[in-house]
Amino acid sequence: MSAGVPIRLTVNGTAYDVTVEPRRNLADVLRGACGLTGTKLGCEHGVCGSCTVLVDGEGVRSCLMLAVQAAGRDIRTVEGLAADGRLHPFQEAMSAEHGLQCGFCTAGFVMLVVGALDADPSVARDPERLDALLSSNLCRCTGYEGIRRAVLRAYGG
Repeated sequence: MSAGVPIRLTVNGTAYDVTVEPRRNLADVLRGACGLTGTKLGCEHGVCGSCTVLVDGEGVRSCLMLAVQAAGRDIRTVEGLAADGRLHPFQEAMSAEHGLQCGFCTAGFVMLVVGALDADPSVARDPERLDALLSSNLCRCTGYEGIRRAVLRAYGG
């Protein structure tokens, strides 16, 4: 077993000083050492998108990123979206449009959409680009229609 490496992760504006094995992925460290369990591990191969978090504003599959790679970068998880006691507008839209059922993939979808559409809101108005974005994460329950409506509600597509 390899020795641990001390790193500082900044997650949702809070610094976490943790010691990790260099082979540990970001998702495991967020859930374990940081206690942020909103990030879900699905396939653990980067395919499903359930573990998507924002790293420096960009959606990243946290099961594929090593925690040591995230040191010194700005990490945002679903726990960090709410502000002043209010959900992020996309979280509210997901609820209003019934964009979730079992909820397992929800945090990954929320982080994917928030990262992509905060960077380029025009994606919501382009059906092909929106379909490409949403198809990058897997949901086995909703059929994506509620998620698509939530994007349009929150981002005015």
